[in-house]
Amino acid sequence: MVKRMAGLAVMLVVLVAGVAVAQHPILDMIAGKVTEKYQQSTCEQLWEARGKPKSAQEQEVVTMLRGNPALRTEFINKIAGPVANKMFECGMIP
Repeated sequence: MVKRMAGLAVMLVVLVAGVAVAQHPILDMIAGKVTEKYQQSTCEQLWEARGKPKSAQEQEVVTMLRGNPALRTEFINKIAGPVANKMFECGMIP
């Protein structure tokens, strides 16, 4: 009986983890694009892009993230490492 309960508990944890990972596929795609942009851009390209206005699509994403703190936290957790490292390499943060 205990083995059965343990097996059910493990299956439940795996199921919940799988659902949590696939909960925001669009957010995952956007985070992937942002990370890719920073990893593939040169420092000069990033400095130039910093002063340019955001596209309508980027503004829409920013508005969405401002309106949903949980989604914003998830997004920042996904991009923070790669983006911060590139910005540090480029002298954009101390």
